[in-house]
Amino acid sequence: MAVEGFSGNKQPVDVKVGELTLASKAVNVKAKVVSKSEVRNIATGRDGQPHKVCDALVGDETGSIYLTLWDDNIEKVNEGDTINVKNGYVNLFRGNMRLNVGRYGTLEVAEEALEGEVNTENNLSNKVYEQRRPFRRSFGRRRTGYRRRY
Repeated sequence: MAVEGFSGNKQPVDVKVGELTLASKAVNVKAKVVSKSEVRNIATGRDGQPHKVCDALVGDETGSIYLTLWDDNIEKVNEGDTINVKNGYVNLFRGNMRLNVGRYGTLEVAEEALEGEVNTENNLSNKVYEQRRPFRRSFGRRRTGYRRRY
């Protein structure tokens, strides 16, 4: 079953990790943190400032996926914590699915722990997808490698 949330005025949809797809947007996910990678420093971000980034393997009984944590969110969660990602989305990073909090989402540690074992056998981030290159318009000019003189 493909789960697609909505953007805009629509409410986010509650989903299990195993139901996430590449088209999943505006999703609420409750998951347990299995592991965290080392924190990496990224030289520049979209705003031109240095940032810290970390990947956390999170999941529930239906599957697992890597969650990308940025800056302050890294310190919020530890291994073994149960977290709630609200209004998150899925994207591709180097051909692998990643769950993201994003600008309009929130990440919080849940008060109630997630019961059961995390299904790491169904790791959605292990499958490699072909990433399409973004479409760029040429605005009517052919890119032939030489200039015509008039």
